Formats: sequence, structure tokens, C-alpha cells
Amino acid sequence: MPRSGALDGPAARLANRLVGNAPDAAALETTLGGCAVRPLTEVVAVVGGAPCAVTLDGRPAPWGVPLRVGAGAVLDAGPALRGVRSYLAFAGGVDVAPVLGSRATDLLSGLGPQPLEEGAVLPLGPGPGRPGAVGAGVPWAAPPEELVLRLRPGPRRDWFAPGTLRRLHASRYRVSAASNRIGLRVEGPGLERAVGGELPSEGMVLGAVQVPPDGRPVVFLADHPTTGGYPVVGVVEEADLAGAAQAPPGTPVRFVPVSRALPRCAPRASSG
Repeated sequence: MPRSGALDGPAARLANRLVGNAPDAAALETTLGGCAVRPLTEVVAVVGGAPCAVTLDGRPAPWGVPLRVGAGAVLDAGPALRGVRSYLAFAGGVDVAPVLGSRATDLLSGLGPQPLEEGAVLPLGPGPGRPGAVGAGVPWAAPPEELVLRLRPGPRRDWFAPGTLRRLHASRYRVSAASNRIGLRVEGPGLERAVGGELPSEGMVLGAVQVPPDGRPVVFLADHPTTGGYPVVGVVEEADLAGAAQAPPGTPVRFVPVSRALPRCAPRASSG
């Protein structure tokens, strides 16, 4: 079962907090493009995550702070000005029927509610209590100018040529336009294999850095597959994945080492 859910978890949780929802209430996630909604009843909403232009019935409205949207008014979150993913949260949360306990739509497996289409009508839950306090200023994280990913050595690091991790840490990559909710793909030097063949499928975790035959690392994100046969050279710290969710194509990427390593697994090649 994939994890799915908001790709930038801290941004989605903060948006929910600002309108008084529980941290795991369902919100809308946009990717680079915008989203316009027209509530049928008055609601408190917030647009956060990646900075974007916000309008209410065509007039400029604040980004990143709660605002009251009247019945029939159009709240428009424009394309991302920086970063990648914006979040629209509404008091009460989006109350579509959960699938296996989640209201997220998983890109890879297809589990979850139907993907949104123009003209879709979404129910909202009952209005919560008072919006949560955040103190002076709203602490939205800035989209990264350089994406720094802390990497623990993975269980299949012995499948790579000696010194591969040192070269990975010393190399510079850029976010590829082929990235999506499944994985962050990078452009840059390929990693040299020491073991031929491929693995039988084995379990994959959030943040796993899998290396396909072209040698370029892929960082698994929220909609990643649960199993895979390409070797995992390392695992990115979960706290760094929110930055990966907000890094647009072309963003410089560095993998930096952390001291904790995963147990080694004996090298083995599949027979097929």
C-alpha cells in the first residue's frame, strides 16, 4: 500500500491549522498550475505552500493567510511564482469518501477518490472551531534555491563500484522535468554498478534512492511503488522531502552524508 497524501506535508498541515482543521484534513494540492474554486456557502479558506497570486472575485487577495470567501465568490490560486505545489485548505476540510482510510488520489496505483476535473463539486466537512494560533507571522517555508538531501547509505550500496557514495556526495545534480509525485528524478552523473543483473522485487520506503539502468538516482516520494527491483544506494531523511516537493525543474541538488547507515544486504542477482 503506498503512502500517498500531501507531497509537502508541512505546508498542508500548516494550511489546515490556519483554518482550524485537524492536521490530516483533506485539502487541494496544485502542481505549478493554478486552481479556481467557487464555494456554494461562505467558508474560511487559505492558499499556502508555493507562493502564487491569489484573487477573490478578480480582486487581489492575500496569500498564506486565512480569508473569508462568500457564497458564490471565486477564489483563484494562480500558477506557482516560486516552488511547485500550492495548497488550498477550507474550514471543515474536503469531505470526499475515504478509500482505505485516505482521501488522497494515488498517482501510481490509482487508489483513492477520482482525480479532480473542471466542474467537480466537492463536499466540505462541518466547520471546525477557532483557527489555530501561529504567533507573529505565518512560518511558510521558502522553496529551495538549492535542494540539499541528507542521505543514509542504503542496503544495496555494495551493488555499486567502490567510492560510489563519495562520488555521489561530491557530484552536482539538477531536478529533472520528468519528476512527479512518484519520484524526484535528477540530471547529472550516472552511478557505476559493480553487480550486474537486477534484484527480485523487494520493499521500498519513502525517500529510497533507487538507481535504474541509466545510473541516475530517483528519490521516491509519496506515491512511490511499494516494491522494486533496482538497487537502493541510500535513503533520504524524511524531513528533507518537503523541499523535494517544492523544487522546480533545474533546481541544483546535492546529496550529503549522514552517519546512520542501513544494514547491508548480501549482493545477489536475479536469474531471470
